[in-house]
Amino acid sequence: MTASHSPPATATAIRSTMGQENDTQFNLVGFSNFVRTNPRSDRFRVHGFHHVEFWCTDATNAALRFSWGLGMPMVAKSDLSTGNQTHASYLLRSGDLNFLFTAPYSPTLTRTADPARPSNSSASIPTFDHTASRAFSATHGLGVRAVAIQVEDAVSAFTTSVAHGAKPSAAPILLDNRVTIAEVQLYGDVVLRYVSYSDHNHLTDPDPNLWFLPGFEPLPSSFPIDFGIRRLDHAVGNVEDLKSAISYVKGFTGFHEFAEFTADDVGTSESGLNSVVLANNEEMVLLPMNEPVYGTKRKSQIQTYLEHNEGAGLQHLALVSEDIFRTLREMRSRSSVGGFQFMPKPPPTYYENLKKRAGDVLTDEQIKECEELGILVDRDDQGTLLQIFTKPVGDRPTMFIEIIQRVGCMLKNEEGKVHQKGGCGGFGKGNFSELFKSIEEYEKTLEAKQIAEPAAA
Repeated sequence: MTASHSPPATATAIRSTMGQENDTQFNLVGFSNFVRTNPRSDRFRVHGFHHVEFWCTDATNAALRFSWGLGMPMVAKSDLSTGNQTHASYLLRSGDLNFLFTAPYSPTLTRTADPARPSNSSASIPTFDHTASRAFSATHGLGVRAVAIQVEDAVSAFTTSVAHGAKPSAAPILLDNRVTIAEVQLYGDVVLRYVSYSDHNHLTDPDPNLWFLPGFEPLPSSFPIDFGIRRLDHAVGNVEDLKSAISYVKGFTGFHEFAEFTADDVGTSESGLNSVVLANNEEMVLLPMNEPVYGTKRKSQIQTYLEHNEGAGLQHLALVSEDIFRTLREMRSRSSVGGFQFMPKPPPTYYENLKKRAGDVLTDEQIKECEELGILVDRDDQGTLLQIFTKPVGDRPTMFIEIIQRVGCMLKNEEGKVHQKGGCGGFGKGNFSELFKSIEEYEKTLEAKQIAEPAAA
């Protein structure tokens, strides 16, 4: 069966809303012509990524699979054993990376004759909704429901966002008189969750009830597990129309454009995409968004995602490793026993040319390790990026994980603390063609099976 495609859309016009009184119009210019600037235009103060929440039908098994595959220990829980009759939630943590897995209990457990008592009063995530959760899982399968960022003031962030066009999902809620959360729609059924604390002194406390969210209890570690993953670098969404998505998110956050790519930059002879990366002032919250390019020989991988996800959603999460070689050795050792599998490795010619491109940054031994583990390498004028992509993590060819390590771009702040500049080494522009080829080959194997084994009438 051949899918119908619209005319090519390789030069999407995007409306830039850098300020209410200074709207400008421009087109995607592509990687080579894009000039990066940082106008420091955030509409509210952003500290960084806080957590990512996955909605699923079985939080226990989803959390255990990610814990095993990524080397992230399960550190906290909120479920029946803690008094939560609304949902089961399990928190994985590695470094500053927090993954939360949530599944609904039967709504009959929380039905009450008291109209003044909300049905989700036992929930540790007060924005949780049974109907929405079940509809989400039925429509999208395993997926990300919330990308949470820590802000200085969640009430102000929410109010400001809505005033600048954000669609509200959950008004600010004060938890335990010290934590506030609020939500606005990001894209599709994904929300951008704002989290703020009135007392930052608790953030170093070992009790997740204090450093994470009220209602969570610590889980004793049964065995040490750590693959070296330390934080979330960027969260990538796939949307039907990049123009409207970027205009919407940029308009209510004030985030600026950090990078852009067109099909001419990152496509293959068979398919392509357009992409824009949004960033906050400190460029540590990076939100790339992709749209499909139509009219190509093959259906864009972004279009495949949109069809299987039944709409826009989060495509992948890029996780920073402090030692990508160790992380990949650990992950690959578990690929066939419940962990995550990876996209096919590039051909040998890719690594034959790697010494010319990155021999001043990587040793011969490291280049050999890159080839052995299937790691891709790219660089820009500031740093170097090492990256690799898993196959989709669920039944559908939708969400996947990227493991990265950025090399270079070290800066010293006013306090003398050394840190790495956000987005150091870029986003793998030089590797997009290899990634596209591997995804195309993977999708061809699925298509071949569908053609060879048609569904019974």
